[in-house]
Amino acid sequence: MDTMRERFTSTVSRLLDEDPRLAVVLAEIGVANFAEAQRAHPDRVINVGIREQLLVGVGGGLALTGMRPIVHTFASFLVERPFEQLKLDFGHQGTGGVLVSAAGSYDWPAGGFTHMSPGDVALLNTLDGWTVHVPGHPDEAETLLRHAAAADDDAVYVRLSAHGNTAPRDVTPGRFLTVREGRGGVVIAVGPMLDNVLAAVAGLDVTVLYATTVRPFDERSLRAAVQAGTGSADVVLVEPYLAGTSITAVNDALPDLPHRVLGLGIGRRELRRYGGIEEHLAGQGLDPASLRERISGFLSR
Repeated sequence: MDTMRERFTSTVSRLLDEDPRLAVVLAEIGVANFAEAQRAHPDRVINVGIREQLLVGVGGGLALTGMRPIVHTFASFLVERPFEQLKLDFGHQGTGGVLVSAAGSYDWPAGGFTHMSPGDVALLNTLDGWTVHVPGHPDEAETLLRHAAAADDDAVYVRLSAHGNTAPRDVTPGRFLTVREGRGGVVIAVGPMLDNVLAAVAGLDVTVLYATTVRPFDERSLRAAVQAGTGSADVVLVEPYLAGTSITAVNDALPDLPHRVLGLGIGRRELRRYGGIEEHLAGQGLDPASLRERISGFLSR
């Protein structure tokens, strides 16, 4: 099976053939993967070199001309380093484009903390109007990428990861998917966290919602899931980035219902011993055994 990044390359290369509005902007990372597309569309596959602020600035400039830029690099270089350019060249100018990241929170631990970005979604959440997709499988990534590319002026962030679920789900952009139903609480599994969540809650009487779009937050599906239960408005968020990133969104969805929220994700404490993805999941308490202990402990209180 291909990875999310490989699916991103093949999907966007085909989209370049189909839509003359689209342009890909790169900063060295991923250039080799787009070599064929660059030969076919030399004016619409642009490599700015190792200049991440320029990467975003060029994307914003293309958007001002009516193009639909697809801007790609690692999350730490796409959101954190050029954040001022995102704020000004897209947000302040009122333009749209598609940011597609890789490496996420812990995808390449050997690269060190410079190549990890657990705070990317929380940082984008300080800006107005961004749509944020977090696929958990290459098939879902393709669905969400095609939807993002076809949008007119929306500002969209697609967070790809090397960590994923074994099987795709029939996802709809902007909506949570009900994977299983229960009456003792609601667990929201975001993107790559679904498999671990399902393993963790096996035998527990809980509803599991699968979120591949987290902004805008699907308040309607969450309210429906809470109201279908016993009246116990206990919500657990399991996110593959900074813990608690979406707690405010949950609170906003349930303003008239007494509720408790537990936010699980990447902690603020930096893990300074680097292992593989599975070891980092365990170190953050996001492996199935740790999740079961934390979720069941919260729901039983």
